[in-house]
Amino acid sequence: MKTIYPKPIKAGDTIGVIAPASTPLMKNIEKSKHLYEKMGISIVTSPHLTDGYGYLSAADSHRVKALEDMFTNQDIAGVFCACGGYGTPRIVDQIDYQLIAKHPKVFWGYSDITCLHTAIHQETGLVTFHGPMMSSDLTGEIDSVTEQGLNQIVKPTPLMLTEQTEPLSILQSGRVSGPFVGGNLTLLSSLVGSQYQLNAKGSILFIEEIEEEPYRIDRMLNQLRLAGILDDASGFVIGNFNNCSPKKRHRSLALDEVFDHYLNQDGKPCMKGFSIGHCMPVYSVPYGAQATLDTEKKIVSIEPGVKE
Repeated sequence: MKTIYPKPIKAGDTIGVIAPASTPLMKNIEKSKHLYEKMGISIVTSPHLTDGYGYLSAADSHRVKALEDMFTNQDIAGVFCACGGYGTPRIVDQIDYQLIAKHPKVFWGYSDITCLHTAIHQETGLVTFHGPMMSSDLTGEIDSVTEQGLNQIVKPTPLMLTEQTEPLSILQSGRVSGPFVGGNLTLLSSLVGSQYQLNAKGSILFIEEIEEEPYRIDRMLNQLRLAGILDDASGFVIGNFNNCSPKKRHRSLALDEVFDHYLNQDGKPCMKGFSIGHCMPVYSVPYGAQATLDTEKKIVSIEPGVKE
């Protein structure tokens, strides 16, 4: 499928904020919107954003309509998710992907939004953005790395992921190029066996997670292994695994032992320690853009996610 790049968002444009998973806090959106307003970008929110429907922001039909309406609305230049939580797997098979392909725009979010990144990119070819969200992540003081990531929506910006934020470790040496795909490990494993299962053929697979014990990480990586996803990938980028230490079980493998078992594969470059995921500072990365993983230089370079 041909890769589609969204156009940059310009000063004077408006972005639409949706909640396709759990319910965001409006006060947090109000606190964080200045980050976009200083780029000259206005913000509108979708109806039913904070209705609340159990652990979901709204009924499935409302969340699907909000997503589709923001893509078709000619006055909206980008579609931004307010927070994660849970909910996107319930609607992934109800979305009109041809509609999105006809109206390509910047689409932004992470965590539970991984499900939509994977489905949108594979069904349409659209490059999307895996990055921090207004309600869950951007209410406090923002560091320069995180802010630079937000700014990549306004002009084509090549990315260089380095040891600027955290030390990097090499599990397997080498250099490889391919589309940069992946996201939250829980969501990637939840798609296995569906038509939206991640296609990692020839890709650099990145993963991140929060508050999952090593045995759960083991289970999910094994699920990807059994599905052939790890075999298909050409290289691995291990992002932030926030608070993923043993708790329930007295005896446990270390998280690094789990990574080594599944991702230290001959001929497949692998590095860990990247600030991608539930962390600050955090790198925002274009999902589906071409990337190069070079362990000798300890760098991942990614092509711009927007094109004029």
